[in-house]
Amino acid sequence: MGRLWTSSFIILTISMLFLFTSVCLLIPTLPFFIKNLGGTESQVGIIVGTFTISAVIFRPIIGGFLDRYGRKPFIVFGLILFLVLMCFYNWVSGLWILILLRFLHGIGWAISTTSIGTAVTDIVPTTRRGEGMGWYGLAMTISMAVGPMLGIWLLQKYSFHGLFSVAIFFSIIALLLGLILKLPIQFQHKARRIELFDSSMFPVGLAIVFLTIPYGGITAFLPLFVESIKVNAGTFFLMYAVSLSFIRPIAGKLTDRYDESVVIKLSVIISSMALLVLSFSSGLVGVIFSAILYGIGFGSAQPAIQTYMINLARPDRKGIANASYFTSFDLGIGLGAIILGWIYPFIGYQYLFIVCAISIMISYFMLVIILRRTRKITSHYNYLKTNNPKNLSTKDQQM
Repeated sequence: MGRLWTSSFIILTISMLFLFTSVCLLIPTLPFFIKNLGGTESQVGIIVGTFTISAVIFRPIIGGFLDRYGRKPFIVFGLILFLVLMCFYNWVSGLWILILLRFLHGIGWAISTTSIGTAVTDIVPTTRRGEGMGWYGLAMTISMAVGPMLGIWLLQKYSFHGLFSVAIFFSIIALLLGLILKLPIQFQHKARRIELFDSSMFPVGLAIVFLTIPYGGITAFLPLFVESIKVNAGTFFLMYAVSLSFIRPIAGKLTDRYDESVVIKLSVIISSMALLVLSFSSGLVGVIFSAILYGIGFGSAQPAIQTYMINLARPDRKGIANASYFTSFDLGIGLGAIILGWIYPFIGYQYLFIVCAISIMISYFMLVIILRRTRKITSHYNYLKTNNPKNLSTKDQQM
């Protein structure tokens, strides 16, 4: 089956754990920081979304360079840039400075996460790709459990300065792990053109955008919503992460054993149900139940869809495939935070999360069509390959 738990896989996963935790510290606390600087709900959405929008812009560029020049240099550079910019939060004194910082920080996030994610797909055995991406994704899950709770505690006990200092410390650990990482040198011939986009990824990427728009709303507005109903925001993220931790390895193995479409379709439906529950929540029980459902649904969908996109790509385009996945992921989060911030004053929290549920169902119907089309193409290709290989074009033989 191939060895999964290599030293490189473990180092990459732990590095992502600390990197992602430093970001998760800011998920429930940054809206309060923006409010402290005099920002409104709409400005909260814009500033939260700026981070991911900048990542969207730079991920395709990074993906192309990864396929040409290799992974390690970009891992180290991305982590250094991320760390340096994290240090500047303690000196932010106005909203425009914060917007600029979030934009630049998103670049560091794009470089580091795309290069680490691509390096993971390089070293995970193909036959255990779903399982490997599930365990790798568990690092982000644990971050979502620890980060928000720790962020709120640090804010209450040590103020924003203590919060940002701990985020800096976690970023340093991620960088140190990146420095000791050993990866084989991987780059293509210099004459090869750098590719930034793969059109075959676009339909799936668009579906991911609609799937992740609600997460942008959650990161920007859930802390403010649950505070209005006297619930600690950390409770949602903790229960979300606990259910995510439980389902991720299981979903990864199911993806390897069965067709990805089964896991994808079921998980997307559960995600939509979670947002409907959240929209009608008026206390702790509803918030916990919605968090558990969202963890199961969204947590299962992520590794399954990422595995599906990687399997669609040629071996020399895994960097582009990972960049496409993360670009779509970030674009949905960024657009969700910004667009939902614009419409919130007109509809309120309840209908805001209903809109999120509708967005997920749009993603569901798109994925059903995409998966059905892929299955037909694959079946036709296998038929030609088995019965008359001469009918295959050179392009088909490279699939």
